Amino acid sequence: MSLGPIQVPRASDVLATTLREQILSGQFAQGEALPSERELIEYTQMSRTTVREALRMLESQGFVEMRTGRSGGPFARRPGSQAVEQSVRFAIQGEQTSETRLRETRQGVEPACAGLAAKYRTDEDLVRIDAATAAVDVAAASGSAEAFVLAKLEWHLAVSVASHNSLLIGFFKALATSIHEMADAGTLTDDLIAQTAAHHGPVVEAIRAQDVAAAESFMRSHIMADRHT
Repeated sequence: MSLGPIQVPRASDVLATTLREQILSGQFAQGEALPSERELIEYTQMSRTTVREALRMLESQGFVEMRTGRSGGPFARRPGSQAVEQSVRFAIQGEQTSETRLRETRQGVEPACAGLAAKYRTDEDLVRIDAATAAVDVAAASGSAEAFVLAKLEWHLAVSVASHNSLLIGFFKALATSIHEMADAGTLTDDLIAQTAAHHGPVVEAIRAQDVAAAESFMRSHIMADRHT
């Protein structure tokens, strides 16, 4: 048996991995300053180019925030829903996921968001959801299909945020954004807009009543019937 070429990790990858694990383990708290570029060079005996490459990598992944000024430098960040959204979007684009598959995934994610929203929602969440519901009604009455689709997107986002689950919020944002990019608002008639807007009320009331099963059921029915984000 012959061995293929052995892949030796780059020094910048090794440093980035080490710092990433320290941030995730809590060795560096959210917002805490990491060793400066000069300190990292001294500690690791790596070149300035290697250290900068590692920090740029972590910054692009959402683990490091680079601040400028006298108190600037690298600061630790713990990726939340934004990192999940970015990763899922990259996966969707890379796989060239079809609209059908996106909608199938959405049918699993959004009812879960609605159920958790019913379980964990706060008064502030209800204010946000009620405002989003009112905005949908205004958009529906405006006669603008594009305005209606955008208002609906904000309504679904308000429901997902009320779940207080960063993973589901990130998944929803990636799915909804991708589906919206594929959707054709021009196919929405006034009747379809009115029917779709009417589906929101039962979901909102179930969330308000903290009825988990009803919130999941109403959202599932809404997603099955809705062909537009």
